[in-house]
Amino acid sequence: MIRVLLADDQALIRAGFRALLEHTDGIAVVGEATDGEQAVSLAATTRADVVLMDIRMPGVDGLEATRRIAASEDLAGVRVLILTTFESDHYVYEAIRSGASGFVVKDTEPGDLIQAVRIVARGDALLSPGITRRLIADIAAKGRPDAGATAYRTDRLTDRESEVLALVGRGQSNDEIAGGLFLSPLTVKTHVSRIMHKLAARDRAQLVIVAYETGLVTVGGPEAAPPGLPESA
Repeated sequence: MIRVLLADDQALIRAGFRALLEHTDGIAVVGEATDGEQAVSLAATTRADVVLMDIRMPGVDGLEATRRIAASEDLAGVRVLILTTFESDHYVYEAIRSGASGFVVKDTEPGDLIQAVRIVARGDALLSPGITRRLIADIAAKGRPDAGATAYRTDRLTDRESEVLALVGRGQSNDEIAGGLFLSPLTVKTHVSRIMHKLAARDRAQLVIVAYETGLVTVGGPEAAPPGLPESA
């Protein structure tokens, strides 16, 4: 059973998501939070697997709440799925760096929302092509390298791992990477898992950031196609 915590200051939106999720096999809504501080507290007390988190809330917003959840050892198994209006949000890039595992727009189709919750709950990252284009644009606007880039110890990676990381950043799935490098998908999955461990990355979403910020993938280059499908490590 996937335990979901809803965090949004609008009661109508929470009610709509609750009605949808509670009528889905294998998913249970275990709590509702009206601000980020309450979301962090309830994530612990309800033992939530996924927090469906709005960015814009009074007091502690969703961005700060995501950062606190990602930084807490006690909440290491909690995944944050950000709710966004996309066109008006300017926090997509920072939210992923803070530990969010994916994004869904508030007017997403019901089936897509349910799939997103399941994807994030199993530890995968979910980045739609549109969200990833925004992420890449933000990286480009910030310039590279930045202060955070030096924190990524890519020197710990083998040549093969660096090659795989670049392909992850280019949006390729494990199967696509395997085909291009003449490896088995299982071998690629092992490489990705080792890369995540060496770089202390929570999920594949953060690997995309590392690939761009460290220059393994060039922003705006022909290889910078945004990843569209979620992929397990």
